[in-house]
Amino acid sequence: MKRTILILACLVPLICIVAASAQKNNAADQRSVSKALDFFIADLETHLVPVAEAMPEEKYSFAPVNGEFKGARTFAEQIKHLAANNYDMAAAILGEKPTPEMENEAGPDSVRTKAEVIDYLKGSFTALHKAVATIDDKNLLEPVSAGRIRQWTRLRLTIDAVAHSYDHYGQLVEYLRMNGIVPPASRPK
Repeated sequence: MKRTILILACLVPLICIVAASAQKNNAADQRSVSKALDFFIADLETHLVPVAEAMPEEKYSFAPVNGEFKGARTFAEQIKHLAANNYDMAAAILGEKPTPEMENEAGPDSVRTKAEVIDYLKGSFTALHKAVATIDDKNLLEPVSAGRIRQWTRLRLTIDAVAHSYDHYGQLVEYLRMNGIVPPASRPK
């Protein structure tokens, strides 16, 4: 019993020191620019991927027709559009030239099935995570062009990716509801 108390008496301060050190390092990690920006990309991803998965494949061609919806994108086209924009913003953050399907924000014609659209969407988030990981205090506000007409900062490109995707998230949620599907974020926990 005395031996156990002695071991605990030695271990408790050591555990406290290690925990305090880890907390300090963790706090520094959480305060980094790339970690702060990546939080928003990850949050967006946790909302959009489940919405894409919730719509049945036979409804991926759905687009509203009643009211002022002439020319509205289908569900699949909405997802491909926002994913293409994600890829475009990631390329710009990295200073890379966008592909034609990024620039026209329609995504590749070869992406057609629900599984392919979801994979394309997930890949766009992988690209954004990779790009945002390169952002730091030094390059956050540096202009990047990568052959573009406008020079934007990495911060603005990241904000654009998040804001643009959340606009389409709202539209996708409405598409789900128009088809009698409760969006994943609105379902009881």
